[in-house]
Formats: sequence, C-alpha cells, structure tokens
Amino acid sequence: MHQLTGLKQEVFQWRNLEQKVTELIELSHLATWESNPELEGEIHTEIEQVASQVEGLELQLYLGGEYDKRGAILALHSGAGGTESQDWAEMLLRMYMRWAEQHSYQIKLLEVSPGEEAGIKSAILEIDGEYAYGYLKSERGVHRLVRLSPFDADHARHTSFALVEVWPVVEQDVEVKLNPDKLRIETFRSSGPGGQHMQKTSTAVRITHLPTGLTASCQSQRSQHQNKEMALHILRARLWELELKRKAEEKVKLRGKRLPPAWGHHIRSYILHPYKKVKDHRTSYQTSEVSGVLDGKLDELMKAYLKSKVGEGR
Repeated sequence: MHQLTGLKQEVFQWRNLEQKVTELIELSHLATWESNPELEGEIHTEIEQVASQVEGLELQLYLGGEYDKRGAILALHSGAGGTESQDWAEMLLRMYMRWAEQHSYQIKLLEVSPGEEAGIKSAILEIDGEYAYGYLKSERGVHRLVRLSPFDADHARHTSFALVEVWPVVEQDVEVKLNPDKLRIETFRSSGPGGQHMQKTSTAVRITHLPTGLTASCQSQRSQHQNKEMALHILRARLWELELKRKAEEKVKLRGKRLPPAWGHHIRSYILHPYKKVKDHRTSYQTSEVSGVLDGKLDELMKAYLKSKVGEGR
C-alpha cells in the first residue's frame, strides 16, 4: 500500500503538469490573437513555475534506485589527526543536519562519541523523509578539509579527513533476519548527558552480530528497551548494507569494473585557505561558496553526482 500510494502521487504530479502545459498552450494562442501584455506576463510567470516543476521531476528520474526513496542512516568517523579531524567531523555533522532541516526531513541523533578536547570521534543519525537515501548516497566516502587550524597556536595550515557512511533505512518487512542465538547483547552505563537515571543505571546497549562481527550501540534513549530497539534498527541497516555490497561485488565481477576507491582517497575537498573552494573530485563540480555548503547547501553537489551516475547505469 505504501508503494502504491507513492506511485499514485508520482502519476498525479505528471498528469497535473501535463494539464498545466495544455492550459498554457491555449493561453499562448489567446495572447497571440489579443495582444494582451497582462496575459503575456501571467503566461511567462506560469512557464517559469512549470519549468521549475519539470526540473524537480527530472531530478527524481535520477533517483530510480531500488532504495532511493527510503530514509537514510548516516555515520561519521573522524580520521587521523586528533582534535583537528574530530572538529571536522562535527562540522560535517552540522552540515548534514542543516541540509536535512532545509528539506523538512526528520532527524534523529542516534549516537555521538564526543572528542577528547573538541568535536566528535563519531556520530550516527537517521534522516527520515522521501528520497533521503537517494540524495545522501552521494556523500559516501572520505571528505578532506584544508584550513588554518583554530587549535594551533601558530595558526598553521592543517589537512583533516573524515569518513561518511550512508545506508538505507531497512523496513521491518525486509528479509533481514536476526537470529537471537547469533547476537551478543551487552549493557553499560550511558556516558553522555541525559540525567542521573541514565548515568546511574545500565541503559546503554551494544549488540554484536557474531557471524559478521558487526556492532551497533545506542545510549540516547531513556530506557534499556528503547536503546535495544534502536541498536537493532542500526544493526539491521548495516547487515542490509553488507548484503548490498555483496550483490554489488558480484555485479562488478561480471562486468569487470574496478571498485570505487574508499578510505584514503577523498571524494571531496573543502578548502578554506589559502583560497575558498569546495570541489567534488568525482564530478569536477566546484564552487567558491564554501560557507553555504558547510551550512547545508549541498543540492548542486548532489545533483552533479546523480547526473554523472546516470551514464554509468548507477
């Protein structure tokens, strides 16, 4: 029923656009005969609105992957470099949260491991909304920052790295089976804020999937039961991502195509010194609006990536 509702909405958008175009053609004929400046202005305004709708629908055509319409789970990990990289990871966390807010997506911060002096060592958040995964899959990989360090007394230039991972949210009915006998569940006291109850009782939960060694933990909820459910939610998504990678590797073997680079080969650079520029190394798209990008304005970078993947069959 959920899939049917989505398809009906998609058809409605195209039919509604078709009707608007038909009406505009009729109005343009009328304006030609009557030479009505006011009507011509109205037609031009509506044409711009239709063009904007077409652009939006065209972008959705790039999001035709099997899981693109789903929500996303995004994980951030600071790279080598201590405080510098941990601060960079926190900047990226803010960037993605701002992007999600601008698109009216719902955000749940599932897990945060704070840095020793500043920033974060890692974080996991769920971004819920239509096509969240489709857009955010473009962010997978290593992100590189070049700037004058705010933590260095000499204000020397530093390069920092952070890894971004993205998985689709796995629905409850998806065939990811978690055998309780293959899980190790551990509880511990929450280390973050949340009141005396959370810090004095073992409400935090860590779950290990023994066959794969994958782990998931959560300490953001008030009860152990809630943290367990959220950890299972994350683990299910990670197992599904593992299955997707296995299937992708099988396709790569058949095609003979080389796997994309991972850690240590950055996908995007954010340069704050000696000049300002953000450049995506996969698409060559670049912009000097670094502050805007770090404030969540990622759409153009995402569009460039999605368009580049169309020719590759995604």
